[in-house]
Amino acid sequence: MSVVNPTNVQDVLSQYRLEQEKTGSGDELGKNEFMELMLAQLKNQNPLEPQDNGEFISQLAQFSSLEEMQSLSGSVDDVVSQFRSTQALQASAMVGRTVLAPSNYGVLGADGEISGNIEVPATTSGLRVSIENESGERVRQMDLGSQQPGVTGFNWDGKDGNGNSLPPGRYKVVAEASYPEGQQQLGTMVSANVDSVSLGQGGSVTLNLAGMGSIALSDVQQIN
Repeated sequence: MSVVNPTNVQDVLSQYRLEQEKTGSGDELGKNEFMELMLAQLKNQNPLEPQDNGEFISQLAQFSSLEEMQSLSGSVDDVVSQFRSTQALQASAMVGRTVLAPSNYGVLGADGEISGNIEVPATTSGLRVSIENESGERVRQMDLGSQQPGVTGFNWDGKDGNGNSLPPGRYKVVAEASYPEGQQQLGTMVSANVDSVSLGQGGSVTLNLAGMGSIALSDVQQIN
C-alpha cells in the first residue's frame, strides 16, 4: 500500500479514492486500507487545528455509501451477464426452427410455400398480396378481400396464376390495401428458417435466416 503523506492528507475519503486509482482494478482497496488511511490522518493532523469529529463521521458515512454502490454495481453486472447467457442459450435453441420476422422477402424452399402475416392498420375494402420473382416480375396475385384492423395471415403455395409450380428461390411479397384515399402498401412478416446464431459485442444476439439475411433477436415476432 502507498505511504500516506501527512502534509497532503485533508480528506481520508479523497485519499482512499486516489489510492484506488493508483492500484487499479487488480488490487482493490477495502475497509482495512480505509481505516489505515484514517488512522494515519489522525496521527498526523495538526494538534492546533484538529479535524472535527463530525468530519470523520461524514467521511465514514460516505465510505459506507461508496462501498454499497460498488457492491450493487457488481451485483448488477452479474445479473446482466447471467441474462445474456440465458438469452444466448435461448437463441441457440432456435437454430433449425422457423420464426416470423418483419420482411418483404420470403424463400420458396422444399416445402413449396411462403407464409406470413400482414399488419392491417384500418378496415380495408380489399387486401391484395402480390408475389414477385427476383427479376421484379409479378408471378402471382392473391385477393384476400375485405379485412378488419389487426393481423391477417397469407399463404402462397409456390404456384403461378396458371397453377404451375415455380422454382425455389427468393421472392418478394407485396401487400396492398384499398382505402378511400387510394392503395396503401402494408408491412409484412414472413416465416423463415434460422440457419445460425451470432453473438455480438455487448451480448447482442443476431439470428441468421435462410436466404433473408440477419435480424436482431428482438425483431422476432413469433417462433414456430
